[in-house]
Amino acid sequence: MSELVILIPAAGASRRMEGADKLLEEVDGEPILRRTARIAGAAGGTVLVALPETGPYLAARRATLTGLAVHLLPVADAHEGMAASLRAGAREIGAAEGLMVLLPDMPEIGVEDVRRLVAVFAEDPTLPVRATTEDGAEAGHPVILPRRLMQELGILTGDRGARIVLEGEDVRLVALPGRRAVTDLDTPEDWAAWRAARGG
Repeated sequence: MSELVILIPAAGASRRMEGADKLLEEVDGEPILRRTARIAGAAGGTVLVALPETGPYLAARRATLTGLAVHLLPVADAHEGMAASLRAGAREIGAAEGLMVLLPDMPEIGVEDVRRLVAVFAEDPTLPVRATTEDGAEAGHPVILPRRLMQELGILTGDRGARIVLEGEDVRLVALPGRRAVTDLDTPEDWAAWRAARGG
């Protein structure tokens, strides 16, 4: 298996959650941030969790990760958005062949999904890998970026992901069951609708 760093960008401010922290919302009795970190650890590789240096949610997010084999990555400019966490992750890749971006607000991604992407990446660690919906119609997450793209990732700005880095790349797509690759929950309404759809 190709050596990977798995980055969980958890430095956001949950601005759309009306005062709550979406990363502490529970999935099957477990805070989603802890669940995501646990899944990343089970899939192998080094796990980095990007956190803000300060803020109202920092202590609780750190506490929910207690006991897990993860490295906490402080992001001084977390207010800028997603790019700040991606830049921080790119700086910490070390000797790894790639960086997986595993979003912490996707409740349906499981360890087997992560392992599938890792296996595809291992076939050719020079090419990016990206999850899609089951029908292949929509690209989503997780995403794996090869080492050669770290310089571009390291200069991203603003509240955006790595989409611009993938432009023009020969991305290997991996279909995951259903819509789990695009199911992310950002608002109380998102969480309520998702829970209702699965029966609680």
